[in-house]
Amino acid sequence: MRLCGGFGRAGALMGAVLLSPLLTACLGPTSQPQEYSLGAAASGDAEALVAETSPKVDGTAPKGGSDQFATSAGDVVYFDGDSSELSPAAKATLRKQVRWLRQHPRHRILVEGHADEWGGAQHNLMLGAERAVAVKTYLENNGLRTASIPTISYGRERLAADCSAQSCRARNRRARTIVTPPLR
Repeated sequence: MRLCGGFGRAGALMGAVLLSPLLTACLGPTSQPQEYSLGAAASGDAEALVAETSPKVDGTAPKGGSDQFATSAGDVVYFDGDSSELSPAAKATLRKQVRWLRQHPRHRILVEGHADEWGGAQHNLMLGAERAVAVKTYLENNGLRTASIPTISYGRERLAADCSAQSCRARNRRARTIVTPPLR
């Protein structure tokens, strides 16, 4: 059997040898981003804020206003599955957040978007980003005046509950507003 218009096996083999590095480069393993941010004035701003405010791996929350904020206003809003639409309950919590943040204007905030473990990693990163942006947009449209509210999506990387029950998955579909100490 002749391939490649008369080149035979030698031509097919040569073509495979030449195309192999190109295919390897295109199809090779790529590292998936663990997180990405949206909306920061500069990427360094968001990265610094994430480093200061993200919970540590052991689960401890950052101090300096976040406990008071969580108690007074609520720092988490929840979403329906595969949705970034704010529910009436989420909007009520966000109104409390706007009031608290107006009373404490020197505090900085970061909005984290999260998803449950269902779906692909890229889809969940995008869904987490959409949830974070929905919260940011609501805060800005309802009177929160700030130069920039950075957002970050963790997708399914930081689950609040790790189980397959619907009630656990619902706890993972969230956006969290992190408050940092005031600038000095």
